[in-house]
Amino acid sequence: MRVVAKDLLRLATIGSVDDGKSTLIGRLLVDTRQLFDDQLDAVVAASEKRGVGDLDLSFVTDGLRAEREQGITIDVAYRYAATPTRKFIIADCPGHVQYTRNMATGASTADLALVVLDVAHGLKEQTRRHLCIAALLGVHTLVVAVNKLDEVNWSQVAFQAVVDEIATIARDLEFGALTIIPVSALLGDNVVDQSSNTPWYEGPTVLDALEQSDAGAWTRSGHGARLPIQWVLRQPGGGRTYAGMINGDSLHVGDAVTLLPANIESTITAIHTGIGGCLEARVGLSVDVAISDETDAGRGDLLATAPLPTVTKEFAATICWFGDKPLVPGQRLRLKHTTKVTPTRVVAIEGVVDIATLEVNGSAELTTNQIGLATLQTADPLVVDAYRDNRVTGSFVLIDEVTNATVAAGMVGRASFL
Repeated sequence: MRVVAKDLLRLATIGSVDDGKSTLIGRLLVDTRQLFDDQLDAVVAASEKRGVGDLDLSFVTDGLRAEREQGITIDVAYRYAATPTRKFIIADCPGHVQYTRNMATGASTADLALVVLDVAHGLKEQTRRHLCIAALLGVHTLVVAVNKLDEVNWSQVAFQAVVDEIATIARDLEFGALTIIPVSALLGDNVVDQSSNTPWYEGPTVLDALEQSDAGAWTRSGHGARLPIQWVLRQPGGGRTYAGMINGDSLHVGDAVTLLPANIESTITAIHTGIGGCLEARVGLSVDVAISDETDAGRGDLLATAPLPTVTKEFAATICWFGDKPLVPGQRLRLKHTTKVTPTRVVAIEGVVDIATLEVNGSAELTTNQIGLATLQTADPLVVDAYRDNRVTGSFVLIDEVTNATVAAGMVGRASFL
């Protein structure tokens, strides 16, 4: 039996504050009838309480009480939807600069970034920052909703000016696929159904673009199968199997694998899922596997097929820094990579990325929300791929040893566009 991960698209809405991200997602969910009556009733009640009319669609995703009271998105809100074509996990990311770390969390597992921007204001600094972070996180597909066309009288000229602007930065950041759509999230034009207000536009609606986009890219690389070991399971009658989620490429019974960092060669003898055994398991599937050799493997180790990842204690990285205090050479933190946690030290900082020009400027530190290049040294060996080759084994987070707060998102290696 072959087990295949379901067709599931993970998307993150990104962009600056007040451009209409939450309203667009609310419109998408309402017009595709994804909400229960009690959910709609809660949105109506919140809308009336704030005196914004019968239905403020942004409240569909703004689930925290503070968000509804202040009218802003603070944390990432995850919503789930399905059409006859596929299923969706939608991450509505906050636009305020102080919540950039939350945006990075939402985009870290996305196949696609749904960029929302106000046609009258174009690309703001925070939208540029979000696009840069999305590119660093390995998101290759953009669907851009140029919002509030109703406020410029459905002007094709205004829309085209934004198209030129977004096309330039998408090219500079090396996004692979780009779709740009004129919409009014408030009124629903070109969100689910084609709008008669834009006869000059013949492309897809937002929903059409989402249904046509490639899914599963965040765990798929084609650079060899990877199974970070999360649990070791003792089997009845003896023997052990190793559990985790597959990424990179499919894993098959009979595949030659290497246990790293111990560098022990073995063979997959069985693959088990929650519904039984299988001969092949594709990326995104959580499984436990048996191998032909006895080992002392544990949590934090990794099973891999060729081409093999690198085992190292020191590597160059691109870092999005979210801490309140600057990141400086010599600083000690904890690094979490796949299922492994290890102490780490900042060896050097090469520079900081200029969001406007994408150039790296020399700097001795990284301050809040800056993106920079650094060299890290870990106490224990890490099994890593370059982020451009594998988004799972090429990513990590940095944790403050005192507060346990996550203070950075990191990518192994240097982004190709830097």
